[in-house]
Amino acid sequence: MSGVGPLSQDWEPVVLRKKAPTAAARKDDKAVNAARRAGADIETMKKHNAATNKAASSSTSLNTKRLDEDTENLAHDRVPTELKKAIMQARMDKKLTQAQLAQIINEKPQVIQEYESGKAIPNQQIIGKLERALGAKLRGKK
Repeated sequence: MSGVGPLSQDWEPVVLRKKAPTAAARKDDKAVNAARRAGADIETMKKHNAATNKAASSSTSLNTKRLDEDTENLAHDRVPTELKKAIMQARMDKKLTQAQLAQIINEKPQVIQEYESGKAIPNQQIIGKLERALGAKLRGKK
């Protein structure tokens, strides 16, 4: 390659360095022991609930006693007896099955079954659909 121009060689040394250890690597037993041998200051800290199998939310709180003493019975409203009888009677008068009535009001047959057995939580929209489909007044004064 003579005649191409002045060739020069770059002889500066290339230095490859390892990455600094991550925080997790600095905390492992090996690194801590090496630091102790070197005489470095080591700070240790006990974290709250560290090395226990307790969740932070599992501890008792100030409201626990109040909750234990609370005797209020919380339950959802259920379909009243008058309403379920009215739905059954109006459906029988129209000679419809529960499945047919459910199809008319675009609900699942299970919904009609729950209303007629009294297990459903009353929904005014569904009761309104039932009133329109059956042509009977199911709620309020008759």
